[in-house]
Amino acid sequence: MHLPRALRPFRHHDYRVLAVAMVASLFAAGMWAVAMVYEVIELGGDPVDLSIVGAATSVGLIVTALIGGAVADRLPKRLILRGVEAVNVLAVGMSATASALGVIEIWHLAVTGALLGAAMGFFFPAYSALLPQILAPDELLAANGLEGMGRPVLQQAAGPAAAGMLVAAISPGTAIAGIAVCHLLAFVTLWWLQPERAASGASSVDERHPDAGRSVLRSIGDGILYTARTPWLRWTLVWAVLIVFLYVGPFEVLTPFVLRDRLDLGAEAFGWLLAVNGAGGAIGSITMASLRLPRRYLTWMLMLWGWSMLPIAVFGFASSFWVLAIAAFVVGLGGGAGNVIWGTLLQRRVPHHMLGRVSSLDFFVSLALMPVSMALAGPLAAVVPVETIFLVVGVGSVVVTMLVWSVGRLARDELTVALDVPADDLPADDVAATAAAPSSSAPTDTGVGTADGRAVRASGPGTGAITIPGADHGVSGLVRGTESPDDEPDAERS
Repeated sequence: MHLPRALRPFRHHDYRVLAVAMVASLFAAGMWAVAMVYEVIELGGDPVDLSIVGAATSVGLIVTALIGGAVADRLPKRLILRGVEAVNVLAVGMSATASALGVIEIWHLAVTGALLGAAMGFFFPAYSALLPQILAPDELLAANGLEGMGRPVLQQAAGPAAAGMLVAAISPGTAIAGIAVCHLLAFVTLWWLQPERAASGASSVDERHPDAGRSVLRSIGDGILYTARTPWLRWTLVWAVLIVFLYVGPFEVLTPFVLRDRLDLGAEAFGWLLAVNGAGGAIGSITMASLRLPRRYLTWMLMLWGWSMLPIAVFGFASSFWVLAIAAFVVGLGGGAGNVIWGTLLQRRVPHHMLGRVSSLDFFVSLALMPVSMALAGPLAAVVPVETIFLVVGVGSVVVTMLVWSVGRLARDELTVALDVPADDLPADDVAATAAAPSSSAPTDTGVGTADGRAVRASGPGTGAITIPGADHGVSGLVRGTESPDDEPDAERS
């Protein structure tokens, strides 16, 4: 049966298993965001208590983010995912039981939050690294799009709504028990994952990793070094850090005051604004999942991200809620579509034995300046007009985007390493060279090879040999051409 492009990953048994587990886990995460708040309130807690529980979750995530990536590159991913869900069941089950017995305290919720955050730091690197092992390269875009659509729908809408209804109808403790059931469903479902395939000539999954016998810290260092020496990764993460610093604080901290002071609206309006933003992200994700990966994938990714943030500039001047809603929708739309491309590029261009670490580093770096941005937004608004702040955020996002795209020479990179380019779009000499290229992962002298079904084309003399990403080698064994590291596409070094 012919399936639409966005649904093709469902042809694979293991993806269907992962999808069910992901739905249950995201739904549970959305429920926790609401159930935790009202359990704190029911216990007589104040905003400080709520901050403690929330901070515990963030600390757990940050502490394990980099370690989770190194573990994902060493151990079977299916075992990590099962272990994560087992921890989630035990953590949430502890609070659910304490609530049912009437002995729950704030510290129970803080411990649960810390464990959930720590588990998340292990879950997503393992999940991201497992997808390329169970899906064809041209199905990864669809899989990332489906996840990008499901995340706002389940985590920002369906999960919180379900928890809210359970809290209103019965109690926060009942909602927490429901969260434990969701994680239990994910845990049981993951036992249907098939064993991961070992590389040719290896007797187990672990043997194919070049990091066997190396310390975890050394493995993390190798991941950081690989990212720093890979231009498209380095410049994209630079963009992410700058944009998070520019955007998160003003949007999260100042928008509620804009709604209150300019439009006389309260928390409900802010909730709707977040929902509209999430809806934009879902639509952008599923739309991108239905399309072929753009040939100029890095350009499209950055432009979708950066230019879609320009409407933020109107936040300080808007006199209507609908203007803010449209702007938030556009931000979500571009962000969701760009995120799908980004996730796919990590899985297509990063060597498989590095993917867990690079994914976790992306996670860690993206979070690094978020607390700083939120801490500075309030004091800044006391001395700078809110209108100016949002104007700088909107225009500054575009300026940062264009600078990163230009200075990082990303247009050159995406043409050098072409993904999902139909043969008709390639020059005749490249097609002939690709067809004649050896099937092994050894470097070739033609400058043209195939990797994960993609055409890789050298752009001229001095580009160096090209090897296949995912080959078993460490960062220290990266192949060098005659160009400087900053000029080399990642395929040439991996």
